Amino acid sequence: MSIANSIQRQIPPIHPEGYPFIGGFALASLVLFWLWTPLGWIGTVLTIWCALFFRDPVRVTPVRDGIVVAPADGRISMITTVLPPAELGLGDRPLPRVSIFMSVFNCHVNRSPVAGRIDRIAYRPGIFINAELDKASEDNERNSLVISTPNGRIGVVQIAGLVARRIVSFVKEGQTIGAGERFGLIRFGSRLDVYLPEGTRPLVAEGQTAIAGETILADFRLNGAAPAFRSS
Repeated sequence: MSIANSIQRQIPPIHPEGYPFIGGFALASLVLFWLWTPLGWIGTVLTIWCALFFRDPVRVTPVRDGIVVAPADGRISMITTVLPPAELGLGDRPLPRVSIFMSVFNCHVNRSPVAGRIDRIAYRPGIFINAELDKASEDNERNSLVISTPNGRIGVVQIAGLVARRIVSFVKEGQTIGAGERFGLIRFGSRLDVYLPEGTRPLVAEGQTAIAGETILADFRLNGAAPAFRSS
């Protein structure tokens, strides 16, 4: 294997959504170099950061039935039992919720936590407070998906944060999606909430680091069988 191929394998691909932003940062860096060299180097660092923000690495997703995987990279910021947002249509009983906070340094491509059918997509405008706050689930701009599976319906909510100003969705109502498949992206710091069926026991802990498409949040079967994997 050549050195160039080896380097290419180590650098994760960039999601196409990021090209306009990376190009803008790069152009601004050139202008800053013309104005004052130190400013140009600052712009270069920011351009590299922007490229890292939109990275879209290959993930290896467990595919055994009954597994719920993390939809986002980040930190498990909260595990609680609360009423789901009304627009999800998941009833009026409290459900287990796992929240994942994504900082501006995390990969922001979101992946489906389960395989199933997307029954509902609901967008709700809102404000942009710190996504780590509990009230962000109610007050912030958000985009919600409901995915039907043989084990019940899963709610996934993309929540815009203090810096984020744009939620991007790649899917449509009625389509089938596989676990670990990309369904959206948030720019630039935000949170994902996963609402699990009543009685489901999360297998993660607050403060734990989650990897989208790989970290197991819950297992409906809990039979101890070794899961198979696929690359996505």
